[in-house]
Amino acid sequence: MRLAVVDPRMDLELADTAALVTASASGLGPACTRALADEGANVTLCGRDRERLERVRERIADGTRGDVLAVRADVTDPDDVSRAVRETVDTFGGLDGLVAGGAEPPRTTFLETDERDWYRAYDALVMSVVWAIEESHEHLLASEHGTITCLTPRASRGGSGSEGVAPSNAVGGAVVELVTTVSREFAPEIRANAVRPGAIETARTEERLEARVERGTHDDYEAGLAAMADGIPMKRVGEPRELGDVVAFLSSPKASFVNGAEIPVDGGPAGR
Repeated sequence: MRLAVVDPRMDLELADTAALVTASASGLGPACTRALADEGANVTLCGRDRERLERVRERIADGTRGDVLAVRADVTDPDDVSRAVRETVDTFGGLDGLVAGGAEPPRTTFLETDERDWYRAYDALVMSVVWAIEESHEHLLASEHGTITCLTPRASRGGSGSEGVAPSNAVGGAVVELVTTVSREFAPEIRANAVRPGAIETARTEERLEARVERGTHDDYEAGLAAMADGIPMKRVGEPRELGDVVAFLSSPKASFVNGAEIPVDGGPAGR
């Protein structure tokens, strides 16, 4: 007897839905966009660098089930955020999911951080998310399965603040509290969750490790990766798609009873 071939993938029921992924031209944004588009969602990615944005769009759109739209937008500018939402709705006919990532905050120690840096960090990490939620709310409310998924800074919980990024360490936790608040206020029509990445091998991570190799901090790139993985029970750093898949799941009807959660995607660091 011949056995039927079963597709092992879970259908997340995202085909023909529309999503906006903010600050998505670099970092973890492209992986979130790709994961959603692979599931059939039509996705808008946005960023400040138009050329980079278009390169990312072309790379993601190649072979995905959903359409991918690129909108040049600075998430620290509320007018740009409004335009990104509007172009998404105009192009795809609505908005079902918002994936809100913040901009890069100032990379300074506490004593190096001046007053304007603190405000810039708050705009980059917190107000960018506030503006995205405000502009998306009415469209998500009109969706049958409206979702908000926020990417939080790595130091948002547990006293694990990275060195040299004092503003991010200080204000990043506000995103989690914001998610907790809207998850209560917007339910049951809209679900809101947060995803906290751990050590993930993004292009930015590669740049930082290569710089450390040049400074002599690590013998080579692999040694740098091993140092990042120290203390992680999974014995490695994560891949961007591993986080993107979690975001896609939370954005789908399959996660219909997950609301107000902060989900770490970090390999289970020791001490948590």
